[in-house]
Amino acid sequence: MITMKPIKTALLVSLFSLSIGMSSTSYADQYVIDTKDMHAAIEFKISHLGISFLKGQFRQFSGNFYYDPAKPQENKVYVKIDVTSLDTNHAERNKHLKSDDFFDTKKYPTAEFVSTSYTPIDDTKGVMHGNFTLRGISKPVDIQVTHIGGGKDPWGGFRQGFEGSTTLHLSDFNMKGAAMLGPVSEEVQVMLYIEGIKQ
Repeated sequence: MITMKPIKTALLVSLFSLSIGMSSTSYADQYVIDTKDMHAAIEFKISHLGISFLKGQFRQFSGNFYYDPAKPQENKVYVKIDVTSLDTNHAERNKHLKSDDFFDTKKYPTAEFVSTSYTPIDDTKGVMHGNFTLRGISKPVDIQVTHIGGGKDPWGGFRQGFEGSTTLHLSDFNMKGAAMLGPVSEEVQVMLYIEGIKQ
C-alpha cells in the first residue's frame, strides 16, 4: 500500500522554501507624484534668437515612481503630461505652440515618459533612462537625477523628492515650426521637480 506521508512532507517543505524565498525578496517603494497640492513641476526653457530665454511649464501632469536607495536598479518612473496645459505666460504664443507648427495638441494632447533603467552615479545622483513620446514619436531620453531628500510629512505620510534635467531636440519630434526659430532654438532644456507620496 502506498502511503501519502512522504509526498505531503515533500510538498510542505517545498511550500516552506518558496515562502522563505518570497519573504527575502524586497521591492522598491511606490510613490505617487503630488500634483494635487502642486508639490511638483515640469518647466522648460528655450533660446530666443540667441539673445535670451523663453520659459514655460506644463501645468497638468501625473505619474508615479518606485524608489529603493538600497537597490537603485529597481528605481523607475512613469510620467504623463497634458500638453494642452502648456503655459509660457503669453496667450498668443501659447496658441502658436499648441498649433501643428509645434506640439499639435489637437492631434497629440498628451506626452509621456516611461523609464527603462536607472544608472546610479553616487548615493544621491544618477541617470534615469527611458523613452519619451511626444507628437506620437518616441525617442530615448536620459534624465540627470538628484535625490533632494525624503522623510515624514506633517500629515502622516512619507515623501521623497527629486530634481531632474534633460535636453530635448525639436527636430526629433518633427516640429516644423523649429525652422522659423533657427538653429539656436533647436535645443529645449527641461527641468523636473518631483515630490512623491509613499503608497
